Amino acid sequence: MKVRGCLLGLVIGIVLTTVIALLSSGSEMFKGNRVGEIDITGTILGSRSTLTELKKFRKDSFVKSILIRIDSPGGAVGPSQEIFREVRRTVKVKPVVVSMGSVAASGAYYIASAASRILADPGTLTGSIGVIVHIPNMEGLFNKIGYKTVTIKSGPFKDIGDPGRQMTPAEQALLQTTIDSTYNQFVRDVSRARNLPEADVRKVADGRVIIGEDALKLKLIDQIGNYEDAILEAGRLGGLKGEPEVERAKKSKSSLLGLLIGGKADQRLEELMADSSSCLMYKLPGFGPNP
Repeated sequence: MKVRGCLLGLVIGIVLTTVIALLSSGSEMFKGNRVGEIDITGTILGSRSTLTELKKFRKDSFVKSILIRIDSPGGAVGPSQEIFREVRRTVKVKPVVVSMGSVAASGAYYIASAASRILADPGTLTGSIGVIVHIPNMEGLFNKIGYKTVTIKSGPFKDIGDPGRQMTPAEQALLQTTIDSTYNQFVRDVSRARNLPEADVRKVADGRVIIGEDALKLKLIDQIGNYEDAILEAGRLGGLKGEPEVERAKKSKSSLLGLLIGGKADQRLEELMADSSSCLMYKLPGFGPNP
């Protein structure tokens, strides 16, 4: 009897230990229905982590809706378009709500427009629908210091944007055509995603900044509300009752630079590099989250 009692006690102990371990590890078995949260902050220079997070939450049957918190002035064209497409794909499976912070402009608005519903504060800076490219001209400086380059190229436009010389009229015309085409993609996608006439979008798609209060009147957003309102809205659209449980996407590991010199230093360096490059940008110059 003593042996049986010991064995029974051992089995009960193992079962209890296993249950406690599962609970503490956040096993899916014990997770209730919830809202998945993804943050998009700073200049948008890449899309991989956001695409991974969207896909994960989309496939998770316990996540009933997704909240994207945006505090960004926009960024590079390619990543903005990639995230836009993934949000469009996701809303066909479950609701996606966007909560705008201090700024959600240009490429950030591009992404937001794909959501099921958009909330912003009255003073949120949004809009800025347009495309921009910065091409530095350092010809004067190079002449002063005696710096020269020899360019060997395969075609007349291969060195377009060379900072050591003035752009030719033909090069400017070619770049303008590219920018116009990319701009038309922006307008077309916002028009379709927001179910607005393209002509109405074009009226305000001249790069202007629009505050949240005015964006609501223009139907660029759906509701005035803060982060907490957005959580409740995401829960409501996902069919959850009461205050929803929020699961935040896991952050990727910091780079060595970030670990060495702290915080968001590596992100700031990337932003600086992007601002000084000549890539096409859906970005509001001079604005962004708190430094």
